[in-house]
Amino acid sequence: MNIYFCGIGGVGLGPLAEIALDAGHTVQGSDPTDGLMTHHLADRGVAIDTRQDGLFLRQAHAKQPIDWFVYSSGIPDTNLEMVMANYLGLKMTKRDELLAHIIEEKGLKLIAIAGTHGKTTTTAMTVWAMQQLGIPASYSVGTTLSFGPSGHFDPKGEYFVYECDEFDRNFLHFHPHLSLITSLDYDHPDTYPTESDYQEAFRQFIHQSDASILWQTDADYVVARESSAWCLQDSEVLSLPIPGEHNRRNATLVLKALERLGIGTDSDNRGTISSFPGSDRRFEKIADHLYSDYGHHPAEIEATLQLARELSDDVVLVYQPHQNVRQHEIKDDYTDCFEDAKDVYWLPTYLTREDKNLRTLKPKELTENVTNKAALHFAELDDKLWDAIQAARQRGALVLCMGAGTIDEWVRKRLAA
Repeated sequence: MNIYFCGIGGVGLGPLAEIALDAGHTVQGSDPTDGLMTHHLADRGVAIDTRQDGLFLRQAHAKQPIDWFVYSSGIPDTNLEMVMANYLGLKMTKRDELLAHIIEEKGLKLIAIAGTHGKTTTTAMTVWAMQQLGIPASYSVGTTLSFGPSGHFDPKGEYFVYECDEFDRNFLHFHPHLSLITSLDYDHPDTYPTESDYQEAFRQFIHQSDASILWQTDADYVVARESSAWCLQDSEVLSLPIPGEHNRRNATLVLKALERLGIGTDSDNRGTISSFPGSDRRFEKIADHLYSDYGHHPAEIEATLQLARELSDDVVLVYQPHQNVRQHEIKDDYTDCFEDAKDVYWLPTYLTREDKNLRTLKPKELTENVTNKAALHFAELDDKLWDAIQAARQRGALVLCMGAGTIDEWVRKRLAA
């Protein structure tokens, strides 16, 4: 097939473009942002347009008819390429339908990792384990990896390991051979207007899976009663030399999955998981005393700060909330999740996919219920904040920069300056 990706540089479409390439399809696409993924794909010979004005798409279709136009969830219907694709009568879908087609076409067994928190790390752990144990597998992970590309198709493998995101109901397009559910809290109110909608979606996902592994607390949360679900008790968390209780829980899921699939021995598997090098933007060390993390939910904040406290008694958090519509849903959960931080620098909310009729909540409103208010400092991404970060690092504190918006890019640019 000749496949065109609109938004090819993103964490969702970039890995899928690599998979499509590896699977023998012709790939091209567009993205207005020039980044690591677009550079990597360009190095592989993929033609990428940065204008997204429709002209490149039209010319590409005239040269060789495009069989499938795949677009990112963040692309509006008014985008000129979307308009042109409609005009040309192209088959248009989001990424999940194409990936489901490739998995079915190649007869692969889908190992799907879903959940509100921890799915990227757990997916990366699963990929790492299979690589180290010599099990050929295809995969897609929503981050860059130090040990391979974000997306890969292996023609010799029988498994496809996939970070199966619930946003936009993506995961409901799949029927996994085995699903791992990491941890659950209500999220994505723009996709699921009520908590019961969110719970029902996970019930359906578990029902669509041939087998599932999850924690009993999460099974109770969504009222999952599938006989094919293997529910683990909190007492079953394995003692592993991995920092962070949430990481040990995620590693336990991966080890149980390997056991279920009949892969490796218990001792080999434990050793392999214990050597996991981590994934980008998940408590990633980017400089001395400085870490970056993608977390943007109270449960993620609490879990990551707990990890940080295992490494330091002096933890400084720089936090950028993500998406105003989400803040309206979770603001009452900002309570004691910051207790492990000595200082908390609170940034304005990063705005994306917003409801224009919804009032943007200010930092003071979001922190009304925070229990350790003495630690709070309201900040901006500016010289004053950078000076505070540098001072904390110089005294030996562990500085953790958290958020899914611009904070990571800002910190890295400051380091490079």
